[in-house]
Amino acid sequence: MKKSLSTLALAVLSLAFVQNTFAQVTATQTVTLAVNSVFKISTSGNPGALTITTGTAGTDALTSVSDNSTSYSITQNFGNAVKITGHMDAALTSGYTLNLTLASTKGTSAGNVDISNATSGSAVDVVTGINRGADAGQTINYSFSALASAGTLSSTNKTITLTLTN
Repeated sequence: MKKSLSTLALAVLSLAFVQNTFAQVTATQTVTLAVNSVFKISTSGNPGALTITTGTAGTDALTSVSDNSTSYSITQNFGNAVKITGHMDAALTSGYTLNLTLASTKGTSAGNVDISNATSGSAVDVVTGINRGADAGQTINYSFSALASAGTLSSTNKTITLTLTN
């Protein structure tokens, strides 16, 4: 009987020990989450020089030149009504025309847009209805044309600004 009482006592102590090894201790935390509006646009670099060197005898319009060697990328999470506008730092003189085309898989490209007179106060839409998400490596095409009657144009730099906006 003593042996069975001591065996019973040992079994109860063992059970208490096993229960303590399976006890759990927890802690909780509150995490605050938020996502702000993100508007990002970048370009891959600068296009090559657009130099007109020829024309057709008997026509005022010289042979236009173009460049599609650059691209742009955007990321936006604001909404489905954002757009990209374009403008130059200063308008071109009459007789010279610079057109801009931006491809897009997230929005609607306006196609070949004349930005010759578009300045910061009169930027023109080049892509509209851009959906949330990212649009990477989309082609930028510049086309430059001139009239013979406008004369020559010394090499000049123009800064083109593309703005992602709602």
